[in-house]
Amino acid sequence: MQGAEERAAGVLIGLAAGDRIGGPVRMALRLAESLVERDGFNISDVAERYVNWWLEGAFDTGPTASGVLSKVASGLSFEEASIETDREVDGLTAGCNPAHRCAPLSMCSGIKDTQIGVLAQEEAKLTHRHPLAGDVAATVACLCRALIRGESWQNSVKLSSTDKRPETLQALSIQSPQALSKSGFAPDALGPAIYFVNGSKSFADALNQSIDFAGSANYCPVLVGSIAGARWGTSQIENSALHHHGELVPRIKATATALSRAWSLGENA
Repeated sequence: MQGAEERAAGVLIGLAAGDRIGGPVRMALRLAESLVERDGFNISDVAERYVNWWLEGAFDTGPTASGVLSKVASGLSFEEASIETDREVDGLTAGCNPAHRCAPLSMCSGIKDTQIGVLAQEEAKLTHRHPLAGDVAATVACLCRALIRGESWQNSVKLSSTDKRPETLQALSIQSPQALSKSGFAPDALGPAIYFVNGSKSFADALNQSIDFAGSANYCPVLVGSIAGARWGTSQIENSALHHHGELVPRIKATATALSRAWSLGENA
């Protein structure tokens, strides 16, 4: 059984394996690099990194983050941009982008368990005003943290379900394939991820099932990657699963190593 360090590294490396297009991992990577370089969560630094990526030619962000980042690049604050974007789409900003990118918060041993969900919701609100986006993001981050700590799968799901919204709780309890959805609505992306990780015996099995299910949709597999990576660790993630990211792979691995190293040093919160 792998230790906490390898399970922590598995979060980001697994996320990369699950991301078949490349946008989610690039946002998650910028969050992870900020956590390393700032020695913890600094929302202003994270926000700046997202905007800089947008200016460099960001892609696959989803319509909500795209709307916000374009407005911020034009001079609005993140709060102004997210509120205006939410208004423009009549409050339909409960997408899964924050859940995709927030998982590295679980890897940062300096963040206390009790703060993981709070910070995930704060980070989600940079772009997505709908509370469900933050609720699902917090669930993913808390689930990964519990798995990193070596909690059983069942107990990890239970711990991540505390004080969550009904839609999120329903996603955490799906047991039938007929109830799965391929949409990018945050609970709809979480439900299949939980279903496939719960019913699998390995990282590859969970990820392959999710990719077969999702088809071209880059929603569920990203979450399966981060959650399954936290459950089974890096030894179950083949290098070939990352080849589609090309020259970005060394940067992903280096950041995962830097952020997870403290778990082997007993510096976890």
